[in-house]
Amino acid sequence: MSSSYPDSRPRALSVSELNHQARRLLETSFMQVWVEGEISGLSRPSSGHWYFSLKDQKCQIRCAMFRGANQHIRTLPRDGDQIRIRGKVTLYENRGDFQIIVEHLEPAGLGPLQQAFEALKIKLQAEGLFDSAQKKQLPAMPRHIGVITSPTGAAIHDILTVLARRCPAIPVTLYPTAVQGKAATNDIVNAIERAQQHNVADVLIIGRGGGSLEDLWCFNEEAVARAIARCHIPTVSAVGHEVDVTIADFVADLRAPTPSAAAEKISPDQQDWQRRLGEQQGRLRLSALRLLQRLENQLRHLSARLRDPRRELQDKAQRMDELDMRLNKAMRQKLDQQRLKADHLTLRLATQSPGKSIASTEEQVARLRERMQLAIQQHLRQQREKLQFHAQTLNVVSPLATLGRGYAIVKDEKGGIIRNATQLSPGQVIQAQLGQGSISARVTGIGSTSN
Repeated sequence: MSSSYPDSRPRALSVSELNHQARRLLETSFMQVWVEGEISGLSRPSSGHWYFSLKDQKCQIRCAMFRGANQHIRTLPRDGDQIRIRGKVTLYENRGDFQIIVEHLEPAGLGPLQQAFEALKIKLQAEGLFDSAQKKQLPAMPRHIGVITSPTGAAIHDILTVLARRCPAIPVTLYPTAVQGKAATNDIVNAIERAQQHNVADVLIIGRGGGSLEDLWCFNEEAVARAIARCHIPTVSAVGHEVDVTIADFVADLRAPTPSAAAEKISPDQQDWQRRLGEQQGRLRLSALRLLQRLENQLRHLSARLRDPRRELQDKAQRMDELDMRLNKAMRQKLDQQRLKADHLTLRLATQSPGKSIASTEEQVARLRERMQLAIQQHLRQQREKLQFHAQTLNVVSPLATLGRGYAIVKDEKGGIIRNATQLSPGQVIQAQLGQGSISARVTGIGSTSN
């Protein structure tokens, strides 16, 4: 049985509505936050997303870092790691869980270094120190290699090992320097300047082995970056392991993931060169043999064609006598032909005198003049007769002739010709054109024509 009175209790929110409003309130109130704490309960499912809790001595909060954000993290975090995160505070409505959507993650205590790294990177990039157009071309076959690194580190050992294997003939000069600590920055800058003053190396490897961000920090210093940018010798940055990236990598003309890789990139492979040299020697030997064989065949052929010079001179003298006789005979024949032609032309000139031709032409002109006058008179007579005939014909069909026989042309007030009496009405004024003159009349009656 229901009550007929209205329900006065306040409206209750559904769980979904409450969670939705709480989520909106959290997201609009906090926007973006930085939080530091210890990782706990890290989970990395096959989707690629990371889920973990961030805790301190008293509290904890759930965190989610999706695949699009965590794929740039080089070192995977583990439970117990102390980290700093940047993200947005929100609420996972399905479970009502208060959480942070993580956009950036870094080890705790390295924040200032990372910020300094990013700031210097932006500054130098804006100045154009990273532009590919500024990069110098490395020599394809270096004559001398300079190495700027620690003389006791693993980097110089790796570089020399690779060069000894690939091309031991290339000389190497070590410019020793500290690669870690406060003094390393000035040491590296001075080593670059010494290498330029020495002016024997046509490529420089600058680097060291792997280490923490603090260990590699001297290669992120602005002074080192600018020294590399000013260096007129092509440079290869080879700092740390493949995952390590420093400011020196961006400024150098080439970045190698490791010192060993740097030695690989700039040195030719001796075995490959020996193989190619062997192939070239084989081609050269084969070409030389073919050339010698061709020259030998040509020599044999020319030797067979070679004759005694005296015999050749005798043949030429006899040939010259024959040509001389043929020339004299041809000249005599030509003179006889020209003489006969001259006699023939003289005869033709005598028979074709200009006086005779002129008299004959005058007679012909007189005859043509008489014929022309007769033709003109006959044509005029024919045209006159034709004109008279057409005049008579025109007079016969002329309307004036018809009017002369007693007919008239009747027109209305507007000049229109009246062909039927039905076109008129009594009282209408008409005009009649006669053979001689015209008259005006008014219609008094209209009659019909009976057959």
